[in-house]
Amino acid sequence: MGRNGMGKTTTISSICGLVPYAKGRVSFKGQDLTGMPSFKIARLGLGLVPEGRRCFPNLTVYENLIAAARDGDWTLQRVFDFFPRLEERRDQYANTLSGGEQQMLSIARALMTNPELVLLDEATEGLAPVIRQEIWQAVRGLKEAGQSILIVDKTLSELLPIADRCVILEKGLTVWQGPPGELTSDLEDRYLGV
Repeated sequence: MGRNGMGKTTTISSICGLVPYAKGRVSFKGQDLTGMPSFKIARLGLGLVPEGRRCFPNLTVYENLIAAARDGDWTLQRVFDFFPRLEERRDQYANTLSGGEQQMLSIARALMTNPELVLLDEATEGLAPVIRQEIWQAVRGLKEAGQSILIVDKTLSELLPIADRCVILEKGLTVWQGPPGELTSDLEDRYLGV
């Protein structure tokens, strides 16, 4: 968590090997990711749902889903069961979907890689309130299914009830971390308020 420009997306991008490290290191499952190409990091079990959705616009929903699919529990049918609207739009091009449908597609595409950890960057940014609720319901469903998730978001009312642990960033530094129940209104005002 953190205000705009505090390093949340940069942190996600660093974990995924999309930006060079300034200092420090990132490890996942005991393996040092520092300097590793992003495709190798993804193969270790990280599934990215980037800010701004970034679906392949000229591919169909089906083509987007199978583009990076890997064997595992998340099959095409399981993804369609999880997001029935995507099955209805299976042969539709991604650029013709609504913003909420594109976000569902972006999450589903990450799941098709059968990740051990899903990284969600601002999953509900810019979406209508009803669609936001659908996305948050899907995130809760993923957590209940045992999926590990790292979420970057500013919506405390939705984030705190599903979070196990919170980290607040300010100017790229961790200024607070702990369980959501210990996040006081003073901390919220100081680091997350407008």
